[in-house]
Amino acid sequence: MTAHRPLPPTPRRTPVVLLHALSLNASMWEAQEHALRTRGHQVLAVDQRGFGEVPLGDSPPCLDAVADDLARTLDEHGMDRAVLAGSSMGGYTAMAFLRRFPDRVAGLALLSARATADSPEDAAHRLQFAELVQDPARRPALVEHVTPLLLGDTTRTERPELLDRVLADAHAADPAALAWAQRAIAARPDSTDVLRGAQVPAVVIAGAQDALVAPQDSRHVADSLPQGRLITLADAGHLQPLEAPEEVTRALCGLLDEVDATAGVGTGAPAC
Repeated sequence: MTAHRPLPPTPRRTPVVLLHALSLNASMWEAQEHALRTRGHQVLAVDQRGFGEVPLGDSPPCLDAVADDLARTLDEHGMDRAVLAGSSMGGYTAMAFLRRFPDRVAGLALLSARATADSPEDAAHRLQFAELVQDPARRPALVEHVTPLLLGDTTRTERPELLDRVLADAHAADPAALAWAQRAIAARPDSTDVLRGAQVPAVVIAGAQDALVAPQDSRHVADSLPQGRLITLADAGHLQPLEAPEEVTRALCGLLDEVDATAGVGTGAPAC
């Protein structure tokens, strides 16, 4: 009888971590989470501290604390390395994690996030928001005024139910968590050099109707990443995973196929 060597185990597809935007929670990634799980990826849609069911804790506002939270979460799920996809605040968390744990990042998707630090004027606006959002008398009007800016004109006109959903999430968010996060984001350092050192597949996704992050900021992020490429979605604003879910899913699938191919993992997964 001829002896046959056992086949080696099939490599697992690269894990993915999805990081949400300010005022929202992990549910904003529901469409992408389902699609990527279907393709065989282990997916973590993570609530940042203070959002969803995660307590805020008593650490001073700093994105390094959020990055350390994420490292512990990856450890708990047996993830040594993962592709990070971060929207807005989630993008800043991803950059903080990359700064602290570069060897744990297998790929990067940054949506509606700047590489540069806030200007003094932008930082002052964040700090003012942090003060006002904790005032019960001013908070409802502030949320009603600011939240629609997260969505593009096309979305607000054609999908009013999405605006209602985003407003509901913003009103339900813990004011202390909103203030903490804004102060942490305002204090973040410039991440341009961190991105320049990231030798991993990367994609930057921008909304052509984004009122908060200018096209040149997204271009700077993409240009700073050695393997970065920029995708601009014509009918989306600041929250592309909700506004253009199919396009964002396709972009993430392309990134993950590139990461898996680099790692020698077969990419014969269901199409996005």
